[in-house]
Amino acid sequence: MKFIHLSDLHLGKRVNEFSMIDDQKYILKKILEVIKEEKPDAVLLAGDIYDKSVPSVEAVGLFDDFLKQLSRQNLQVFVISGNHDSPERLAFAAELIEASGIHIAPVYCGRVEPVSLKDAYGTVNIYMLPFIKPVHVRNAFPEEKAESYTEALCAAISHMEIHEEERNVLLTHQFVTGAVRSESEEISVGGSDNVDASVFAAFDYVALGHIHGPQQVGRETIRYCGTPLKYSFSEAGHRKSVTVLEMKEKGEIQIRTADLVPLHDLRELRGTYEELTNKKNYEGTVLDDYVHITLTDEEDVVDAVGKLRVIYPNLMKLDYDNRRTRENQEITGGEDVEAKTPAELIFDFYEKQNNQPMNEAQEGLITELIEKIWEEKG
Repeated sequence: MKFIHLSDLHLGKRVNEFSMIDDQKYILKKILEVIKEEKPDAVLLAGDIYDKSVPSVEAVGLFDDFLKQLSRQNLQVFVISGNHDSPERLAFAAELIEASGIHIAPVYCGRVEPVSLKDAYGTVNIYMLPFIKPVHVRNAFPEEKAESYTEALCAAISHMEIHEEERNVLLTHQFVTGAVRSESEEISVGGSDNVDASVFAAFDYVALGHIHGPQQVGRETIRYCGTPLKYSFSEAGHRKSVTVLEMKEKGEIQIRTADLVPLHDLRELRGTYEELTNKKNYEGTVLDDYVHITLTDEEDVVDAVGKLRVIYPNLMKLDYDNRRTRENQEITGGEDVEAKTPAELIFDFYEKQNNQPMNEAQEGLITELIEKIWEEKG
């Protein structure tokens, strides 16, 4: 039996105030192309379908169209909610659309009934466990301790009826201890949301969502497929993909990935303003990619963002790396502040801010401006 493992679509997401809806529309078409080529028996969507619990109209429309396209492929689709989703909204009309082969996990109430699929090797049971917190498990099972996330997951799984002689797949959305995070994920203080991989021992494959970088945790068959798009510059080096797994006899699983090429990549560029605006240096690069530029000029470039966007229209983020930013010297007035002229105070401030004094032209300009202001006030 063949599966396509997806997660963390984050439909409707904005990155540095740039809407990603067109990029998401494009990448969902690419995913559909992979599915048509691979011809899987089922698609596993492991949560964070939307970026917000109350998604935008565009995001809902995009997911609606994606599900319609999937329903026409003669396969089964399994969907759970993630920590960014509203489980109630996502599960709306779930029973009505189940006849189309779309299975959406209900709001967690302690009962997780598997959906069983069959192939030449027997039965594969699909368990859908949406994102849960310890409080959800305690509400469902007051007798359970379930103080930590590991205890909560352990309790939730212990109440599932699992036939370990058959092949079992768990679809869930949690942070498994040891996974490598990205900046675009929500972080819990002190790692309080950690789940130990040992709780998944009864499952042949665990299709995880929540972490944005594709990776296995503990064993090869406990896997995050990662996001289909890069949602932060900490992911600039990621190679985005969907996970393809094929299950034969129990214990025999083959896992591989199918790469996804985005409409716009995320890139990080570094250098002086002169270097980054020199045609010889940027010729041949994809200029409409989303970029984070770090300028190494010692002095700030006036209207750098506006000027750089002439060449890099999708400039998302600009910062500096120079003596000033590295030393981050604390700026104080000093004990003799009252004895200094306004011009001298400005000169001192500039030197402490930039770790170098003003040049003669800059000092002359400041002096001229101060004199002009005094004349106007006088």
